[in-house]
Amino acid sequence: QVQLVESGGGLVQAGGSLRLSCVASGIIFSINTMDWYRQAPGKQREFVAKITSGGNTIYADSVKGRFTVSRDNAKNTVYLQMNSLKPEDTAVYYCFRGIGGTWGQGTQVTVSS
Repeated sequence: QVQLVESGGGLVQAGGSLRLSCVASGIIFSINTMDWYRQAPGKQREFVAKITSGGNTIYADSVKGRFTVSRDNAKNTVYLQMNSLKPEDTAVYYCFRGIGGTWGQGTQVTVSS
């Protein structure tokens, strides 16, 4: 059974940083592209970042230069380092594996002004 478990969310002031983690189980993690999405209250879920099995990355324009996605295949974990956080980054952040369409349960990030 495929499972994705996010952690690392919390409350932070604008300009601060957080690192999210997503641990995967039930898959051969190293061969999977992994994505991060987020959903703010009253808004649709939106793409944040992607990392391929080869380590190539893609970012939404809204986070480019502030967020960094990385992976540790030995730990079956994908990370999202978020710097220079803004109030508009407030959302539930989800880990996503495209093959099979598996979502994590999400972790709340709240950025205060």
